[in-house]
Amino acid sequence: RDSRAPERWPSGTITVRVYDDQPFDRQIVIPAVAFSGARHERENNDIYSSCRLIVRKNGAEIYNRTALDNTLVYSGVIDMPAGRGHMTLEFSVSAWWVNGWYPTASISDLLVVVMKKATAGITIS
Repeated sequence: RDSRAPERWPSGTITVRVYDDQPFDRQIVIPAVAFSGARHERENNDIYSSCRLIVRKNGAEIYNRTALDNTLVYSGVIDMPAGRGHMTLEFSVSAWWVNGWYPTASISDLLVVVMKKATAGITIS
């Protein structure tokens, strides 16, 4: 977490570990996470607040995007076959400190759902 970012802007990392402790295949579902930056119009130039989201799966980067004056959305479905080991997901968000101004960036809540993968589709129990 950025020490200058008390609670004013997105900053930090959340790590989610799913243990391979079941005899059946599973899926990890990440519903939509929206994040955005903003454009601040000034007399001589525009200033942008940026927000970046990086997602890693077992240490490998699977998503890395930066929102300027727009909103971006990340969502995902990750297969987790039984017997192949634990899965670690890391979600890192950061916003830029712009010309001494607090950035006006935002990110929605993160939800990670783990469910049994059925042969006929997905069953939620």
